[in-house]
Amino acid sequence: MPKPNTVCVYCASSSRVDSSYTDMAFSLGKLLAQENITLITGGGCQGLMRSVEDGALNTGGKAIGVIPQFMVEQNWHHTGLTELRITPDMHTRKRTMAEMSDAVIALPGGCGTMEELFEIITWKQLGLYLNPIVILNINNYYDSIIQQLERAIEEHFMGEIHEKIWSVARSPEEALEIIHNTPKWNSEIRKYAAL
Repeated sequence: MPKPNTVCVYCASSSRVDSSYTDMAFSLGKLLAQENITLITGGGCQGLMRSVEDGALNTGGKAIGVIPQFMVEQNWHHTGLTELRITPDMHTRKRTMAEMSDAVIALPGGCGTMEELFEIITWKQLGLYLNPIVILNINNYYDSIIQQLERAIEEHFMGEIHEKIWSVARSPEEALEIIHNTPKWNSEIRKYAAL
C-alpha cells in the first residue's frame, strides 16, 4: 500500500480538557512528522488542535491549517503553521480538509469533531471518500459512539459491510499502523448504501 503523504486530524479546540488528551495529540503530531506525513487540521490555536499541530511543527514536520474567514477574524487561528488556507465557510473547510487528506484520524472532541467524523463516515459509505478513517479512542472516550455505530449495523440502519468503513485505535502508533495497512475503499460499495 502506498504511504500516505497527508493525514487529516479532527479534534477538540477546547483548552480545558485533561492533559492526557493534549499529550496524546502532541504525540500524534510528533509521530506524523517523524514519518514525514503532512498534518492537515482545522488550523485552530487551542486545545488538542494546537497540541497536534505543535507536535508536528516542533519535530520538524509540516502542518497545514484550513480555517474559515470568520474564525481568523476572531484570532482563533494558529499563526505558526506551515500553511494556513482560509475558506469562506465551514462547509468549504470540511470539503477542503477531506480532499487534501490520504487518511483521517479522529481524536476526542465535542460536537464539531463528532460531526466531522460522522460526515466523513457517511461520505465513505456513499463512495465519496475512499481513504482510511481511524477513531483514536483515548481514555475510552468514543466507546458510546462506537457502540451506537455497532447498534446501527445490528438494527440494519447500516449494512454489515459498513463496519469496515472505520477502524479503532488506542494509540497514535496503532492509528498509523492501521492507516499504513488499510486499502482504499471500493467506491462500488456505494450500492450497499441503500439497504
